[in-house]
Amino acid sequence: MASVVGIGALPVGKYVDVLEHEMMLRALVEAMADAGLSKNDIDALVFCLPRPYAEQRYFGTFMAGYLEMPIDDILVEVLGNGMTGGLAFDLAVDRVASGKAKVAVALGVNRELHVPTGEHMHLSMRAVGDVDFHVPFGVTPISWYALNATRYMHDYGLTREQLAAIPVKNRKHASLNPIAHLRKEITVEDVLNARPIVRPLGLLDVPPRSDGAVAIVVARPDVARSLGRYVDVVGRGFYHEGIHQVSSRPRDLTWFESAEVASAKAYRSAGITAADLDFLEVYAPCSIVELILTESVGLFPRGTGGLAAGDGATSIGGQVPVSPSGGLASRGHPPHVTPLYNVYEAVQQLRGEAGARQIADAGIGAVTAELGDYNATMMHILTNS
Repeated sequence: MASVVGIGALPVGKYVDVLEHEMMLRALVEAMADAGLSKNDIDALVFCLPRPYAEQRYFGTFMAGYLEMPIDDILVEVLGNGMTGGLAFDLAVDRVASGKAKVAVALGVNRELHVPTGEHMHLSMRAVGDVDFHVPFGVTPISWYALNATRYMHDYGLTREQLAAIPVKNRKHASLNPIAHLRKEITVEDVLNARPIVRPLGLLDVPPRSDGAVAIVVARPDVARSLGRYVDVVGRGFYHEGIHQVSSRPRDLTWFESAEVASAKAYRSAGITAADLDFLEVYAPCSIVELILTESVGLFPRGTGGLAAGDGATSIGGQVPVSPSGGLASRGHPPHVTPLYNVYEAVQQLRGEAGARQIADAGIGAVTAELGDYNATMMHILTNS
């Protein structure tokens, strides 16, 4: 077992006149102060690999030098596309749980808004599908999620208004989150009238481009208990289907098998069921992804997630709040570090420090990092007891 003992994060937004290492330093200093530890206590640094636009290469070793910080256990940068932050957190937890490190930090910075959208699309989104099949036709992740939404509407009778309830709910949550990128509340009509991106998804169904930086300090349970404030990581599950969007066998567009399997592993390792969760903070780039995820991880029966969201079941105060931070489309989505922002939110909730968006009596939460139609999911279970 391992425990989160410190968190630090910059507000999600646009950082133009600042460099990655300056952003990273701010988040790390905040996290270490929150933990009550010094840099001399750190045995392992697990960085999210910065986006390709970052000028500084060998970012992890540069930061260790910038901080004048010798590292005894491991200093590494990891990359797993949208799962990058989840992998960094998972490795930090593993270094501590395995006894290799007493204190490990998962951390990362994502800065991309200084890069024109066209350049971003070319470097980051254009070739993520099969270069022989998808790329010539311009299929991007949002295009694929639009296929999910269209098929789900066809199969289950989901209305556009029901799907719109998800971004409305998430913006309400974000309006209560001081570090969220977009905080102005919206209505169902706003979602329906927003500029189309790929039908049926519009501008308010998808995330903005965002910058940010996060640091999560993980420690051995004995260290955590000596510090007096901690959140335990008690469960973990991962699964990749061996599919990269298109499969040689029939595949369901309205279900994430990876999320079903990974969540079952996480629940089993934590000794709980989905019904025991007090909240779920998910990696869901689009409204339809959140809907399918809530079903795939066992919160709602198949085909009912849209109705549940529309009825308030996933809102703060509802049956099981989902994305209390505001989610990717409102809190913001700095892709490589988004899963670390999910952990940041979960820890705040479990420590009772989420302010106006605090979930009453939050004791068990789950966070996900996932690749949607790239067919991989990771879930961690956290608890304050």
